[in-house]
Amino acid sequence: MGRYNQSRAPIYEALEEFRQNRIVPFDVPGHKRGRGNPELTALLGQQCVGIDVNSMKPLDNLCHPVSIIKEAEELAAEAFGAAYAFLMVGGTTSSVQSMVLSVCKKGDKIILPRNVHRSVINALVLNGAIPIYVNPDMDSKLGIALGMKVSQVERAILENPDAVAVLVNNPTYYGICSDLRSIVKLAHSHGMKVLADEAHGTHFYFGKNMPVSAMAAGADMASVSMHKSGGSLTQSSFLLTGPHMNPGYVRQIINLTQTTSASYLLLASLDISRRNLALRGKEEFAKVITLAEYAREEINNIGGYYAYTAELINGDSIYDFDKTKLTVNTLGIGLAGIEVYDLLRDEYDIQVELGDIANILAYISIGDRQRETERLVSALMEIKRKYSKDTAGMFTQEYIDPKVAVSPQSAFYAEKEALPLAQTVGRICSEFVMCYPPGIPILAPGEEITEEILQYIIYAKEKGCSMTGPEDAGINYLNVLKEVWA
Repeated sequence: MGRYNQSRAPIYEALEEFRQNRIVPFDVPGHKRGRGNPELTALLGQQCVGIDVNSMKPLDNLCHPVSIIKEAEELAAEAFGAAYAFLMVGGTTSSVQSMVLSVCKKGDKIILPRNVHRSVINALVLNGAIPIYVNPDMDSKLGIALGMKVSQVERAILENPDAVAVLVNNPTYYGICSDLRSIVKLAHSHGMKVLADEAHGTHFYFGKNMPVSAMAAGADMASVSMHKSGGSLTQSSFLLTGPHMNPGYVRQIINLTQTTSASYLLLASLDISRRNLALRGKEEFAKVITLAEYAREEINNIGGYYAYTAELINGDSIYDFDKTKLTVNTLGIGLAGIEVYDLLRDEYDIQVELGDIANILAYISIGDRQRETERLVSALMEIKRKYSKDTAGMFTQEYIDPKVAVSPQSAFYAEKEALPLAQTVGRICSEFVMCYPPGIPILAPGEEITEEILQYIIYAKEKGCSMTGPEDAGINYLNVLKEVWA
């Protein structure tokens, strides 16, 4: 039994007590428990707007917690096996950026896979750290980037002994895990910190027979999207630290960018969700895996689709696989993932998490049931029957090795000019281009634009991928550095 009572939810309990006290509000927010905004109250309900309140002594303050938020953080740290846990209200983007800013400063090198979420590279734009990319292997059949090989990380460490940290995706959006324990051991033996982007790994801390979590593997920091598989409200997240990080300094870093008006709706949802998973996570995630395994078997029986899982494990670039992820390669029916994604939504009223060039990802979590899963399987069967095409001419590449010419910060703030796509080959990009989701940049600031990358962008646009990043909303122009860098 742990030191803390995991059935407690101190923020939620304090809000309930606050509600019953019927305090007269002469503070913000200005809607005054919903009275000033009846349409908002009708949408969200009195229960919700009644606890949309400001920081005050009885409710603590996220910037400097001393009472109920501090207790909620201690409960979360114990539940996740961390030395310290911070409640984050700026999404896992905020957690990831706080990790990078906590261990790097301008000019410091950080080793990371190139298939990172844009929030990581955004952090490098903010603080001027230098990325040392480990280009992951591609599975060309599936069209996805794999994990980092330990040998690739070792080579990067030996070539850059002055690097300060290694960042690892645990898992990738598609469910692939690197050998985190070995990478931690390797990095620590060279005096480097290890950061884990666990946006898609909340369940690793609570499920049984799951891939290893970052804290269990000995990582120094981890960003955990509680709102994804953990069930809290969108935009709520945790930042976890190991015993060798200074929590006071990390708090200062967080406070550089995080709001001073934290939403108690988000904080309470983190508190309640942590309690739920601490008490019931093991059984809930066992059900999730059972549901995902059922769906995979049924989808693979249709033919043409390939719902992949642990059979991909090779002990290195795919060290482990997250079996809750229902990722389906669609190229065998002659359709890009994004085309199947659009058909599911437009024709069958089914919204999946992502569609890319080659795959769809259906996110299965604690809120899913058998009947919806059966509906998804039936829709995929019908899509194959009605819409499948010849497979010739299909792209598979989800990620192209970049040529990094300039640091992200230097490129982002450099003098630039906008050129039509076709005229940008050989120039250095000063902005991001990505399909969102998954939010992994095709181009990031400081990278050379190649013919292969341009063709990929044009193909992704034609297939209907949701493209984001550039100043030009139509993505007909790209910003490039004015000077042609050697």
